[in-house]
Amino acid sequence: MQDFLFYLNLGWSHIISWDALDHQLFILALVAVYTLKDLKKVLILVTAFTIGHSFTLVLSILDVVRFPSNWVEFLIPITIVLTSIGNILMFKNTQKLMKLNYLLALIFGLIHGMGFANSARMMIASEQNIAAPLFGFNIGLEFGQIAVVILILVLEFLLMKYFKLDKKYWLIIASAIAFLISLSMAIERIPFAQS
Repeated sequence: MQDFLFYLNLGWSHIISWDALDHQLFILALVAVYTLKDLKKVLILVTAFTIGHSFTLVLSILDVVRFPSNWVEFLIPITIVLTSIGNILMFKNTQKLMKLNYLLALIFGLIHGMGFANSARMMIASEQNIAAPLFGFNIGLEFGQIAVVILILVLEFLLMKYFKLDKKYWLIIASAIAFLISLSMAIERIPFAQS
């Protein structure tokens, strides 16, 4: 049980810590199109991300697949840039955008899962049984994502209710913020620019 709690906390920290800004920005870009009324849809969306994230994490821990960490660290902010661009270009068609975001959460979750793969491989692969650590990590990850989602949706609710911010402007502003910060991260992490 202690190992499970250790990995649950690790999964939680993977999303909640200050070092997880790229994951938090991805969640912002994904859920900016939704409101608190859409909480059930958002929870499904977050679970799709966790499934993608978990899949590559398992493959990595089992040493089935390995990707250079410098490329993964570059691709993670690229996923945010692409998601943000999609939000801005499709802000008039939110239903289509919501459907697209399910696919993006699953596919881009694969890339985000590789971001933690190297350190997780060393920790979890040394365990006798990897099922409990993986389960704990993924539950912690899911709880962390839900906490970030709720914070974003509450902020959006407050801005719309008390500052009368229109939904489409929220979508554009949140996406622009995620775009600018993640583009800066991507530029800093370009693999062939590193020595």
